[in-house]
Amino acid sequence: MNWLYLLIAGIIEIIWTLGIRYSDGFTRLWPTIGVMLTTPVSLYLLALAMRFIPLGTCYAVWTGIGSVGTAILGVVLFNEPSNLAHILCISLIIIGIIGLKLFTH
Repeated sequence: MNWLYLLIAGIIEIIWTLGIRYSDGFTRLWPTIGVMLTTPVSLYLLALAMRFIPLGTCYAVWTGIGSVGTAILGVVLFNEPSNLAHILCISLIIIGIIGLKLFTH
């Protein structure tokens, strides 16, 4: 269950990060409210996961999920540039997340 909390926290991190982009520097009301509502939920779930998963592992996986998801959605939603090196680096983050899951007891 703790890994599920961590996964959901990471997904919600992607949502609030996108909300920051859509808020246009916190000048648009609804995206700003979305960020204000989703950020504490993500942090709460992260805190729940940290009760049983080591701090370093939790934080690395949480930020990794957020980084990978945000980078992919940046390319898909905002036409941000992507190339082979970009894809390789994102792949390394994914490998790191999987490794942390497999080797954390």
